[in-house]
Amino acid sequence: MDLTIGSNSFRNTNGVLAIHGKEQIVLEIVSENDQLMLTMDLYNASGRQVAHLRRNEWKFNMDDRFAFSATASSPSLYGSTPWLKLDDKETGDTVLEASVTDRDKAQILQGKLYTHKGQLFEITSHLCRIAGVVTMFGDTRDARGGAIVIG
Repeated sequence: MDLTIGSNSFRNTNGVLAIHGKEQIVLEIVSENDQLMLTMDLYNASGRQVAHLRRNEWKFNMDDRFAFSATASSPSLYGSTPWLKLDDKETGDTVLEASVTDRDKAQILQGKLYTHKGQLFEITSHLCRIAGVVTMFGDTRDARGGAIVIG
């Protein structure tokens, strides 16, 4: 899968985003209906795990803090592209928003989440960064079938 994160392009990935060496986000495109599936661990600013989403279903969501919505592609003539969105009801922030752009291609449009080390990881249309650690702007990389590693 090719994945765009902010302004950064990653070719030939397995859909896994490892942050600080830990697989935190996994995106999959289900070929039957082009639905986008998300598996993700969510942490707070202390690095404590507060939720886990597995293939678009909550395994746990402490205090019902996060809201998840997703749609598959529409069979109509003017069909919509599959997308998903994860919001933090406590802060009002979008934790992650992603969409399918083409067969075997997806993009993460925006995001604001914490790593397992409690560091803020932000994705905007221009960049992705871990506060005080790394900022990526306009990078293009080939993952050679593996994970995207940041931090």
